[in-house]
Order: sequence, then C-alpha cells, then structure tokens
Amino acid sequence: MKNIGIEFKWAIIFTIMSLLWMVLEKLCGLHDRNIDYHMYLTNLFAIPAIWTYVLALQDKKKNFYEGKMDYKQGLVSGIILTLIITLISPFTQWVITYVISPEFFPNVIKRSVELGYYESTEIAEANFNYKNYALQGMIGALTMGIITTAIVMIFVRTKDGELVQEVE
Repeated sequence: MKNIGIEFKWAIIFTIMSLLWMVLEKLCGLHDRNIDYHMYLTNLFAIPAIWTYVLALQDKKKNFYEGKMDYKQGLVSGIILTLIITLISPFTQWVITYVISPEFFPNVIKRSVELGYYESTEIAEANFNYKNYALQGMIGALTMGIITTAIVMIFVRTKDGELVQEVE
C-alpha cells in the first residue's frame, strides 16, 4: 500500500476537487437557469483536472523517487492514479446525481427536448441518467487519465543530465 499511497491520496484529492467543481457549476446556474451553457463550460474542468495530475506526478517524483523519475515510472504511477479515480467515479457520480444536483437530469432532459436535441422525453431520459453518466464517467476517467499522464510525463520526468537538488 505504501507504494501507491501517493496515488491514492491524489485520487481522493481529485474526487473532492470534482465534487467541488459540480457545486460550483450548480451555484453558477449551469444545472438550471444557465443550463444552455453547461455543455460548453463544463469542459473547463479539464484545467483543474490536468493540474491535479501534474501535482500528483510531481509529488510522486519528489517524495517517492527522491527527485528522479523516468517516463515509465511516471506513466505507471499515473495509470495507477487513473485506475483508482476510475473505480471511485461511480460513487462520485452518485453523489453528484443524488446529493449535489438531483435536479440536473430533469432540467437537462426538459431543455434538450425543447431545443430539439432529442425527439422525445423518453429518448432524452435514455441518455441523461445516473447509469449512463456513471458509465461515461468511468470511460472518460480511464481514457483522459491515461492521455493526460502520457502528456504530463513528458514535462515531469527527469531528463538526462538534470540535476536533483539535495533536500537538507
């Protein structure tokens, strides 16, 4: 467990950050009065999500690998982090759906039918529900986590000839 303690810690931080993001979306009206902007503005979540991965991988480099982490070590760490986040994501979606914003699905269903994105309420309901979002969340967490890790590690890894500062 000690080997993945940093990944577990950052998966919890990521989950808390995700829940706080949903509270912010709700407070900004993106789950009701400003729902038309939700599909655009929710994508801004990528900024804190990527930043969390950067901090997690830097933490792993500094505190587990003593300042020297190659690309493969970071990739493995990021994949472990991603797997933990992916496993937690159905619970995160449950909290969002039933605690933070239980009105989101009814609102988005109604509005998507009004705008003609879906022909009927039944078709919209088939897309906007906990089960579908939990599955999409898991797939999204897995794919985006691995892609983010692969890119972030280009910058976080210890490059050849890079000096490691001694911690006193």
